[in-house]
Amino acid sequence: MPTPVYPLKVSGNGRYLIDQNNVPFLIVGDSPQDLPQKLSEIDADSFLANRKAAGFNTVWFMLLCGNYNQCNGDGTTYDGIAPFTTPGDLSTPNEAYFKRMDDMINLAAKYGLTVLLDPAETGDWLTTMVNNNAVIGNCGGGASKSYCYGVYLGNRYKGFPNIIWLNGMDFGSWQIQANDAAVLAVAKGIQSVDPGHIHTIELGSNNPPCDCISSLDDPNWASVVSLNAAYTYSASYIEVLHAYNQAIVPAFLVEGNYEFGNNVFDYGSPRILRMQEYWSALSGSTGQLYGNAYTWRFTSGWQSYVDTTGSVQFGYVKNLLAPRAWWNLVPDQNHAVVTAGYGTFSSGGSSGANDYLTAARTSDGKLVLAYMPTARTITVNMTQLTGSTVTAQWYDPTNGTYTTIAGSPFTNSGSRNFTPPSKNSGGDSDWVLVLEAN
Repeated sequence: MPTPVYPLKVSGNGRYLIDQNNVPFLIVGDSPQDLPQKLSEIDADSFLANRKAAGFNTVWFMLLCGNYNQCNGDGTTYDGIAPFTTPGDLSTPNEAYFKRMDDMINLAAKYGLTVLLDPAETGDWLTTMVNNNAVIGNCGGGASKSYCYGVYLGNRYKGFPNIIWLNGMDFGSWQIQANDAAVLAVAKGIQSVDPGHIHTIELGSNNPPCDCISSLDDPNWASVVSLNAAYTYSASYIEVLHAYNQAIVPAFLVEGNYEFGNNVFDYGSPRILRMQEYWSALSGSTGQLYGNAYTWRFTSGWQSYVDTTGSVQFGYVKNLLAPRAWWNLVPDQNHAVVTAGYGTFSSGGSSGANDYLTAARTSDGKLVLAYMPTARTITVNMTQLTGSTVTAQWYDPTNGTYTTIAGSPFTNSGSRNFTPPSKNSGGDSDWVLVLEAN
């Protein structure tokens, strides 16, 4: 995938991201949230070079973090640089600290990586933002210190083209007006001087059985958000489809199960991650983020958990989509394409116990993709494909290889049953059906 011409923007039909040359941009992201605070520039350079080589094009960074995100409790970097000269006062940014942040963003740019940049994670910094939002700042017009902090960030980073602003982070108390207003103040301060960068927000939810939420579930953010972030630990198609149907705004999976993580419903095994990833890819998203319990916070020994099975298999999602017109895929929500064998749509709970098939078709009928988390026979309405014949293949999500289906190519008439091999190369039963019109 070529390096995009930044900054990114929203496509004309409002469904995906594009660069300045109108080239569709598929988010293939990692979540090294604490990298700017916890790594030296040498280690950060090494990690980002690895991510670029592995096929990632996006990383998630925190500008401010603390105990909640397993950074230093006072918000300092690993070598003691504080973000503010007066603790808790957002109007006193420390130039040395933000210069460090600049350097980390520039390292990402060196490798052609988009940065999802969080102005202040809301696990630790929410109280500070609320307190500062009650005090007049120094940017004029009677604006609060929180708004003025946003103005400071907007002025500082409007010249960094590889940024998308990602507000919040597990922001579960957004229903409290003072909390929401404070986080919004920062975002609106940024936008007042930097209208050229996309904004999104990760809200938080403890809403069983789904434990899922999207940015636009908070209507107060509708005027700010132009990228809808779906967040869930249940089957990812539930919330990604919700975000896709919510508004004509690009949607992506900002966070789900992390590899090696003891998540809400499932352990982050390669199989759980694959299900999450292909469900998301075929539910109308413009991409998604991978996460790793060792490298989002850079715990001791993280260097041994970079080139993992989950990371490698995440790359196979990109390998499947990138050569094809993924941006034209429309979710098969009414089962017009896969008419039987698609399993049961869940309301939440464990991904591992879920058998639902997600399928998508390009509007021109040239491509159909269907992800089966479990092996079974499915029925496809072949008239949904154009052309005279249809090439049919199975894609193995555990090693990224194709197997041509016996009898292919087929005619695009009537219905046809497809049954995958019983096991993929990883010993599991999930497969992707690839149908391409000739």
